[in-house]
Amino acid sequence: MTQKFKVGDRVRVVDNQKITIGKIDVITNYDERCRIITNNEIFWTDIKCLAPAPALVKVPAVVDKFLKTDADGYTIYDRMAQLIVVNDGDHYYLEESAVENEVLSREEALEVINYAHEAKCEDLLQLINGYEVEKEPLYYVRLPHFGYVTNRMDYTLSQSKTDAIALTESRIKAIDERYWQFAVPEEGK
Repeated sequence: MTQKFKVGDRVRVVDNQKITIGKIDVITNYDERCRIITNNEIFWTDIKCLAPAPALVKVPAVVDKFLKTDADGYTIYDRMAQLIVVNDGDHYYLEESAVENEVLSREEALEVINYAHEAKCEDLLQLINGYEVEKEPLYYVRLPHFGYVTNRMDYTLSQSKTDAIALTESRIKAIDERYWQFAVPEEGK
């Protein structure tokens, strides 16, 4: 039984002794071929040459920010190499250069370093095939006897949850550190 793929699926293509990862753009039913889009090419291949792509590595938002920033002339591949060096135990250069070149704040640089220390080297190598950014959990702030915090101009508190605004932990603490004790996780998201 062959794997059923659909348009939009990430797949691994084994064609001409070359393995690439791409996304299915078009599938033709009459000759079982599909068009694949990768980072730098578009090509047609037989469906028999496809296998499911490996799962994407999940990274925190600060790591995504670090990888995508090119303020100091580094490419995403240079950044991935820096993470692998940190994983190997040398974090001084990443911390100093990221802060000095205003790529990250010192706290953000330490978060990136902690991620790289804790990550498996294989996961860091898989970043080249793509990654997913972890979504920060969202919370409502429900103050006792007052209600939920809203983002309305005419009233800032409401008894109705539909008026409440979902915020991240860092945003809640930025408004007022004391609000964090009243944070309630957003359900169903």
